Amino acid sequence: MKKERLRGVNLGGWFSQVDCIQEKDPVGFPGVIQHIRTFLDTSDFKRIREAGFNHVRLPVDYFNLFETDDASKPKAEEFSLLDKALKEIQAADLDVILDLHKCPGHDFHLGCSTEQAFFADPAARKKTCDIWAYMAERYSNEPRVMMELLNEPAGSDSRIWDKVKDEIFWAIRKHAPKNTIVVGSNKWNSAKEFEFLTPMDDDNAIYSFHTYTPVTFTHQGAAWIQDPFFHMERPWPGDYAAPTGDAETRLNVEFGKWDKARLQASIQNALDFRAKYDLPVSCNEFGVYVQVPRQYQIAWMRDFLDILREADVGFSYWNYKNLDFGLVSKGESLHESLPQYNNPERLDRELMDMLAKG
Repeated sequence: MKKERLRGVNLGGWFSQVDCIQEKDPVGFPGVIQHIRTFLDTSDFKRIREAGFNHVRLPVDYFNLFETDDASKPKAEEFSLLDKALKEIQAADLDVILDLHKCPGHDFHLGCSTEQAFFADPAARKKTCDIWAYMAERYSNEPRVMMELLNEPAGSDSRIWDKVKDEIFWAIRKHAPKNTIVVGSNKWNSAKEFEFLTPMDDDNAIYSFHTYTPVTFTHQGAAWIQDPFFHMERPWPGDYAAPTGDAETRLNVEFGKWDKARLQASIQNALDFRAKYDLPVSCNEFGVYVQVPRQYQIAWMRDFLDILREADVGFSYWNYKNLDFGLVSKGESLHESLPQYNNPERLDRELMDMLAKG
């Protein structure tokens, strides 16, 4: 299955991680419904398409769309807004990856510190399959809508995720026989974990990895990470000292010498998977925290985009607006004075142009 190389951006913070948006601007936050109505609109989709991108990845948190973790209780107004969003995005000539960002029993962020119940609880997985059955049937007649099983599964055993992903995949396929399905690897969609990923018996799937490697560089200074090891300046490329004491995260804390060659080697398992099975792979999240010194941020981005281009791997950049990685930053007081946003649109034009060129 040969398709046009994916080149797009994530629309995180719209139907997902709304709490993070509220935390940054609690006074100005208008409530979930009004936030969804106003956070993005057709002018954003037009900008994305005119820049040269061909798709967006649209994350959704299940609790923003359902009254509880019961798929029989969808929220009518929220789903009408999602219907509208999908139609307007496609009207702008963009494909959409509809990504289940959080599901019953699984939160990728909490997975950084604790094992998620989802992997051991058949009831949570059944609820997730039911949620997907509802959404898959609702959007099965939208050929430009792709459906992504789950964002960044954080199981301790990738062999378990390899079995679990089959449950969700076939729950979607039963109700959406023609839509492309996106299958991610375990441990926050790590390319390394493709070693344990088996392909589906289905020729309409894309296999996804994420890259924030090394996280000690890309997340340096991140306000939501308390570990002092992350709060020291690191250049790119660079040689990073090992942490001391006990680790405070389940994430892989990479250290040592890092450069373009090692970054390229870090995605090799995903490329080997593609070669072995002749199946498409895509990097559907990557980026560098916007507070990282600008010359290092741009240097890492240039290296990684070169790697993706040379390997003919598609991508979805994280993130289009806000959430500390945004091409656009509005209402984020922490980033108010960053020079890349010093224009009326609060748009990082340099980075957007780099990404649009692919």
